[in-house]
Amino acid sequence: MSNRKPKEPVAFFRILEYESTFLDTAVAMTLEECKLKIAPGTKVLVKPNLVSSKNQLACTHPNVTLSLCRYLKDCGAQITVADSPGYGSAAQVSKAIGMTDGLKKLGLKPKSLGRPAPLKLSFGETIGISRDALETDMIINVPKLKAHGQFVVTGAVKNMFGTVVGFRKAYAHTRFGETPGLMEKMIIEVVKSMPLAFNLMDAIYPMHKTGPISGEPYTLSLLAGSGNPFALDTAIYMLLGLSPKKILLWREAARQNIFGYDPDHIKYAIELPDNFDTTEFEIPEKLNPMEFEPVRFVKGRIKSIFSRFG
Repeated sequence: MSNRKPKEPVAFFRILEYESTFLDTAVAMTLEECKLKIAPGTKVLVKPNLVSSKNQLACTHPNVTLSLCRYLKDCGAQITVADSPGYGSAAQVSKAIGMTDGLKKLGLKPKSLGRPAPLKLSFGETIGISRDALETDMIINVPKLKAHGQFVVTGAVKNMFGTVVGFRKAYAHTRFGETPGLMEKMIIEVVKSMPLAFNLMDAIYPMHKTGPISGEPYTLSLLAGSGNPFALDTAIYMLLGLSPKKILLWREAARQNIFGYDPDHIKYAIELPDNFDTTEFEIPEKLNPMEFEPVRFVKGRIKSIFSRFG
């Protein structure tokens, strides 16, 4: 009998538009192909990317989040939709991108992740992660595929950094960014601490050229999902033709031998990667420093405080 671990399913589903009548079906099939089971009464935290109210493209599209919530409601789940934006509140971002009314129809409202709890990190530091996320039964992570000015490309793993509460994310860049390797270690340790059950990626119109706020849309027409965030991101990196040497989070996952970092750990469901065209997808030509300047951090903190008062 072989002791080899079964391959991790990664589902790829072609969906042309966010307004497609097939989006609900695509979401359901993606979750079911990856064998996600949700019992009635399960407390589910839906964690989209609500990074900024400036540009809807930077956020998970509302229709993807709403389709997921409809599916969960049909399963009898107790749903919370929440994130911790770097600036402002989840409610402000949700309203700006047009998600709030749709949530209201489902009896839901967006919430900001709060109640920080210290997570001890392997390199002797701590980071404040949300008890709201820690104490739920399961998290369904709903990232947006984006080019990124510091991490090259980000998806499922990086989106879980949003469970770090408020300004602590920017402060982490200031604290850890100067030392190579610490940011990616910290993010992966945050992911490992969470009750993460599934990852549903919005790659229908991902952001390319730059990011994470001000890039441009790329027509990829992909909804992707997996129970393993590392496997999902690896599948996307391979789809984009990237090398682990370029991707800090991928390289760190490989260093830690996390299951899902290797393409051989993956089996594809629904559609194959060859059905999606990424030939014109552009990554940043030059990366920005990982650390934030102290002045930038202070300005960002002031901006965040004032944004809460409208």
